[in-house]
Amino acid sequence: MIEEKAFFTNDAVVLGILMATLAIIFYSTTLKSFEKFYKIVPSILLCFFIPGLLSSFNVISAADSQLDETASRFFLPTCLVFFTLSIDIQALRQLGGKALFVFFAGAIGVMVGGPVGIWVGKMIDPTFLGKDGEEIWRGLATIAGSWTGGNANQLALKEIFQPSPAVFAQTSVIDVLFAELWLGFLLYFVAKAAIIDKKMKADASIIKEIQERVEIESAKQKNPTFQELFLLLAVGFGITGLAHIVADNVAPFIETNYPNLKAYSLASKSFWIVTVSSLSGFILSNTKARNLERFGASKIGTLFLYFLIATIGMQLHIFEAFKNPMLFLVGLIWILIHAVFTIIASYIVKAPFFFTAVGSQANVGGVASASVVAAAFNPSLAPIGVLLAILGNAVGTYCGYLTGLVMQWVSN
Repeated sequence: MIEEKAFFTNDAVVLGILMATLAIIFYSTTLKSFEKFYKIVPSILLCFFIPGLLSSFNVISAADSQLDETASRFFLPTCLVFFTLSIDIQALRQLGGKALFVFFAGAIGVMVGGPVGIWVGKMIDPTFLGKDGEEIWRGLATIAGSWTGGNANQLALKEIFQPSPAVFAQTSVIDVLFAELWLGFLLYFVAKAAIIDKKMKADASIIKEIQERVEIESAKQKNPTFQELFLLLAVGFGITGLAHIVADNVAPFIETNYPNLKAYSLASKSFWIVTVSSLSGFILSNTKARNLERFGASKIGTLFLYFLIATIGMQLHIFEAFKNPMLFLVGLIWILIHAVFTIIASYIVKAPFFFTAVGSQANVGGVASASVVAAAFNPSLAPIGVLLAILGNAVGTYCGYLTGLVMQWVSN
């Protein structure tokens, strides 16, 4: 069967379409008439699936475009730098051990839940992991990155494990569906937080103290000058350039001299680009360079992230996404195990429900969902959700990578 050529193949036109699509989506989130719609359908889902629909109907096509490669090579590593650069180690310490314990328990729940879900699915239907010759675990590994960090980590792992567009489309449905169902469940119980804390015998006084500190820090944000913006971009793209230099030299060396390490993606240039970018940002977060966050590092990183999401959406084969129903069982088992780990951790340390909900969403939902849940308790607490989610950005790629290797082992 001959594939139809897309109507628009000029990348300048495609870029304009994608940017206009994102602008319309985010503008509509500010309109009161769309308020109920976005309570049901998350905006990030539209950022994935509208470009996917345009591609499915041959309006645009990733096969005829270089935008996805440009985004993954240039904007993804820069995005990771900006997110990890924003980590405030001191502020994380001030959150206390309970918040971090719950957060990391949730991450471990994701790392355990994915392989367990695959194992159960394999027991029921051994063929679901290799339908049409595809390696399903590669797509599921990207969910592990998404659910321990966020979309930037998911896209980083997509570059490392290289799932096919069809597999990535299927697993993206699982990612969004169960992440949003779990988000809705947590938001429902926010109103009952006081009752839950009383039953758990949790001390919620720390939340008020954190709220006061956050309000003081928020007052330090500023509008960056022209020079400050260029400094910010120089750091982000400079580290991206460094990451490419390392990748261009280390990956071929490993492939030539240690070919057995290819099974762990260590001969992949994308692996080294992602690793160097994330580690460099984390290292800089312990220096004065972290002050670049006041100039809008995470905001620019978020802008790059949504452009990345749109270019990935171009690759989705929407009509292929529901051809493997066993993935829905895997997703259900996966999110339930994460929930169990998070709730048990909260019970052990008597953490207030705020830490349970925000710690979980800092893993599964990323910056947007974690801040939404935190703001549901009190608008001034939204930065706490961002802070924990940024920690997720820092560790998500590595947690997801390890989970992906275990998934590969379980799948074989």
